[in-house]
Amino acid sequence: MTDLALPARLRRPLFRPGIVLASVVLVAAVAACLAAPLLWPLDESAVDLARTRLAPSWAHLAGTDDLGRDVAHRSLYGLRVSLLVGAVAALVAAGIGGLVGTVAATCGGRVDRALMRVVDTIAALPHLLLGIFIVAMLRPSLAAVILSIGLTHWLSTARIVRSELLSLRTRPFVDAAVAGGASRTRVLTRHLLPHVLPRIALATTLMVPHAVWHETALSFLGLGLPPHLASLGNMINDGQRSLLTGAWWASLVPGLLLVAVTLALAALTGRWRDRLDPRVRAELHL
Repeated sequence: MTDLALPARLRRPLFRPGIVLASVVLVAAVAACLAAPLLWPLDESAVDLARTRLAPSWAHLAGTDDLGRDVAHRSLYGLRVSLLVGAVAALVAAGIGGLVGTVAATCGGRVDRALMRVVDTIAALPHLLLGIFIVAMLRPSLAAVILSIGLTHWLSTARIVRSELLSLRTRPFVDAAVAGGASRTRVLTRHLLPHVLPRIALATTLMVPHAVWHETALSFLGLGLPPHLASLGNMINDGQRSLLTGAWWASLVPGLLLVAVTLALAALTGRWRDRLDPRVRAELHL
């Protein structure tokens, strides 16, 4: 198959300028987050009322907030928290979705129908409102935010795993394994799950940017992490009070950092999806 015979979305080169830029942004952000505790420790209780709302300068590249804290310094720590919450919440959601999808596909019958009705019911509810309800029940904390995101974002993974397992069960290699005397558990663990795990991994990575935005939204509404902890949502929420005084940098800098990192994550995970999707690989003969 020649390049001219491929659809336009499959003729895109692997290393495009946008992908390279996204990789650079993401690597730089992660490296800065990892190096910040070693090179620039943060004391959450430290305030300097003599330096409140200073404009960006060489001493404070992103200015200071209404308590005299360096905005760039706190933004790095806020990004660390957002990425941690996004990654862990995506893993929690993938675990729940994978388990539910596997049980529904393997049990079938009433169990399958009951689980899918649960999925449909939760999918009909607004994710943000359901997340707010869960956090309110558990009280705002890091664990509560992770659970609220994980418990509201497993639905797509469950559907993907269920549909993939139902499709694989009709394949000839499964019939051959059953005819050879393989048990139901062995067929699931040795022949079915290895084909499903790449899909779960892909769904997990695609979920991370959304989970980061969800955590930021909860913190912005005052229902995420405790207000004194550095997180991008808390900083944007605190910074909006400074806008009327002209201190635009207090919320703009963490907001731009959030947009840049999540767009980089979305671009890279979307490119990985295009490269690893089985239908695309089959058409490209990879």
